[in-house]
Amino acid sequence: MSYKIPAFRHPNLPRNDLGYTTKDYEGAVSTLCAGCGHDSISNAIIEACFEMSIPPHRVAKLSGIGCSSKTPTYFLGNSHGFNSVHGRMPSVATGANMANRDLLYIGVSGDGDTASIGMGQFVHAVRRNVNMVYICENNGVYGLTKGQDSATTDIGSTSKKGEPNALEPIDLCAIALQLGATFVANSFSGDKKQLVPIIQAAIAHQGFAFINVISPCVTFNNVPGSTKAYDYIRQHMASTNTVDYVPPAEEITAEYDEGTDELVTMHDGSIINLHKLEMKHDIHSRTSALSMMQEYKGQGKVLTGILFMDEHSNDIHQTMHTTKTPLRELAEDKLCPGADALSVINDLHR
Repeated sequence: MSYKIPAFRHPNLPRNDLGYTTKDYEGAVSTLCAGCGHDSISNAIIEACFEMSIPPHRVAKLSGIGCSSKTPTYFLGNSHGFNSVHGRMPSVATGANMANRDLLYIGVSGDGDTASIGMGQFVHAVRRNVNMVYICENNGVYGLTKGQDSATTDIGSTSKKGEPNALEPIDLCAIALQLGATFVANSFSGDKKQLVPIIQAAIAHQGFAFINVISPCVTFNNVPGSTKAYDYIRQHMASTNTVDYVPPAEEITAEYDEGTDELVTMHDGSIINLHKLEMKHDIHSRTSALSMMQEYKGQGKVLTGILFMDEHSNDIHQTMHTTKTPLRELAEDKLCPGADALSVINDLHR
């Protein structure tokens, strides 16, 4: 069944500096399960771009495969878009960025798309410092293939088939920090007050900006013991015995002050203990960020906020001394300067 967003909007909707309303930053109606955290992330992206008065046609949104990779359809409908194959979004984003450095690149991926088949691509995008915003919508399961544990599933988290995960999870924020990412943040899909400014900071950052967002799955992480779950679904699935219908669930939200903890109860009764970074944290210290993450992990807490930022980073264009003119705008005489120019280049390497 197809859906369409009504064209009508209230005439007095607030407008940004470009004269646009939030309607100009929306996409198609979401076909994800009602209550999915991914939709909250899409809404945060819409609000961030609206408040920053970003021209939608200057944005390129890219994704791989998975529930998370469907979400670019649901925001910035007037932007460029490319849905790549499983795990290959970083290389497509890199190529597009090299061809046209003047666009804002927003890559959306998931924990399966990033931490498994796409891990090799992810780490090279980090080390190259590709100028892009990379958002991982992390729910700990493979949603499109019926809920298998992903590589980010916590130890002891119970899957839908009832078996607790025995493998050490991959911490994407820690890996990004260790590989030299110049912007690393962790957040929760239901904490809009924190997530929107984090996305805005990532957009303003020059270089690779990685945001890991815990985003509960209402369908496949719906059993007791799951550490990334929503509510209510398990009981209804059991009583109706229907596998193609997911009863709608309310979005879980969390709003709490910096430097404090928040116990977020998921719909299945499991609890995530979030701790929001206080302002006194030095976000310019990579070592401090890694140490704090380990410290709070040992306490059973998930550290959220901007963990690290290098305000003086050199992105891939600065490192490789590429032309300031986008490659797509270069004429043939610049792209193919001839044999004489090639001889000069070869002589430089002899």
